[in-house]
Amino acid sequence: MKKLLSTLCGLLAALALFAIMLLTLVDVSGRKLIDTSVTGSLELTELLMVAVIFAGLPLVSMQGEHVVFDSLDRFLPRWLLRLQRVLVELLCMGALLGVAWLMWTKAGQMVEYGDTTAQLRWPLGPFVYAMSVLCAVTGLVHALLIWQPVPHHHPGVREGGSP
Repeated sequence: MKKLLSTLCGLLAALALFAIMLLTLVDVSGRKLIDTSVTGSLELTELLMVAVIFAGLPLVSMQGEHVVFDSLDRFLPRWLLRLQRVLVELLCMGALLGVAWLMWTKAGQMVEYGDTTAQLRWPLGPFVYAMSVLCAVTGLVHALLIWQPVPHHHPGVREGGSP
């Protein structure tokens, strides 16, 4: 399951980032060479950035790559570190699932009202639904992380403290 989620989210983020890169190349080249830009390029870039960011959330959570303050960890007993981890994962899970629910509700309203992008007139509801689903997936990742043992150090950090 972890492999599938990593592959799908990684592929989505990579494709969106590549599309941003290609869109920027075409847009800038068009403006410089033939005095014409891609219609709606700003909107497309914004929507693709949403895909990059929200597809990256589950990946960052699964790898434990969030910013952490761990200066005192070596002084705390293991049981307290475990309790701290459980509380943090529960808080993250609750916040992400709460945001996912709010976004799902907002997406429904956007579909009902017919909200679209300003220039291209693309419906916004499906994008917000996708954001909601990816937030919920990230919340579920944090729910699963509750059951993992407390690592001696954070993933990606070697014993000496440098990556």
